[in-house]
Amino acid sequence: MEAPRGTLIHDYETDEKGLVTNVNLIVGTTHNNAPINMSVNQAATSLIKNGNYDQGILNQVEMAIRAYDPCLSCATHNLDGTIAVRVDIVDAEGNLMDSFKN
Repeated sequence: MEAPRGTLIHDYETDEKGLVTNVNLIVGTTHNNAPINMSVNQAATSLIKNGNYDQGILNQVEMAIRAYDPCLSCATHNLDGTIAVRVDIVDAEGNLMDSFKN
């Protein structure tokens, strides 16, 4: 089955009564994880200069994710309802300059 964000793979196991006992879903986002990370890195590297950023720049970095999966930002949550996102700002040497999560 094709979806706008890529191939969907569904794998179901059932018992002798036909009840589902195990489900494994591999969605397009899983297939696109490496390119998403590369795009976010490229966007952040080109937009964040000298450690200076604001909400507008972070929104532009997030656009790199939405290009692959427009629903990921809203659809991925922890059980308590918070969004499981953490952003680390690092300098060219890899030193952590700032970190935040919502």
